[in-house]
Amino acid sequence: MAKKEKKQAAEKPYKKPIIKKRKPNRSIAGDIFLYLFLILVAFIMAFPIIYAVSSALKPLDELFKFPPRIFAQHPTMDNFSDLFVTMGKSWVTFSRYLFNTVFITFVGTAGHLIIASMGAFVLAKYEFPGNATFFKIVTVAMMFTGYVTQIPNYLLLNKLGWIDTYWSIIIPAFASPMGLFLMKQFMEGLPTSLIEAAKIDGASEWRVFRQIVMPNVKPAWMTLIIFSVQALWNNKASMYIYSEERKTLVYALQQIQSGGIARTGQGAAVLVVVMIVPILIFVFSESQILETMASSGLKD
Repeated sequence: MAKKEKKQAAEKPYKKPIIKKRKPNRSIAGDIFLYLFLILVAFIMAFPIIYAVSSALKPLDELFKFPPRIFAQHPTMDNFSDLFVTMGKSWVTFSRYLFNTVFITFVGTAGHLIIASMGAFVLAKYEFPGNATFFKIVTVAMMFTGYVTQIPNYLLLNKLGWIDTYWSIIIPAFASPMGLFLMKQFMEGLPTSLIEAAKIDGASEWRVFRQIVMPNVKPAWMTLIIFSVQALWNNKASMYIYSEERKTLVYALQQIQSGGIARTGQGAAVLVVVMIVPILIFVFSESQILETMASSGLKD
């Protein structure tokens, strides 16, 4: 009898269980209100960028119209062409200004990322005398703005002989407390058991850091790159660098921007050129940050 029942049960077709989808508590009117609100917030956030780009495409007569209009009636690229003509008349070429800015931004960001990540790994996963005290000093250092530390930084860099060199901007960027704080807080959520398992398998400290820790804290170091690039790309460096051939692109462009009414159109173009790189880096990095945050959560 038991065998017969088993045979009949085996012959019965499998019925997939019906899973009822959970309906949201919001009404249709609530959804419509939510979407309208999000569209409004998105427009408010995008409006400065839209207006800046539109202003850069306006001819000079439209820039002085009152009341001002958001979009250009007769868009033109003359402001950008005039900007590059003005830059070409300088005895320091545009490519030199661009190289200075790219070099400072790349080296400063790479060094900041490496040093902050290594320091954060030690603070987050190792116990040593003064561990908590050192991190408290880092936290307190975040309270001081760049305006407060400019004079001590200048005196120290002058003693080292780094004034009027690239290192006067790059070295202070290495020591920014924001990166160390961000990486340390994120690394604390990484399971210690994962690191211990790698060490049991024979992985060295450097291999653990490079192949296990860094891939799992990708959201933190991608965010760190965005902040660092924005800070260094927009750094005029006028306090530490005096030689014209070492000036940054932002400084040169802002000098043009302050040239008076005749350069209003070029000033609008300058604003677009200055902000385009940080915006592009953020746009291309944002999707990776969101994807990594959604897929790299680990728990003990």
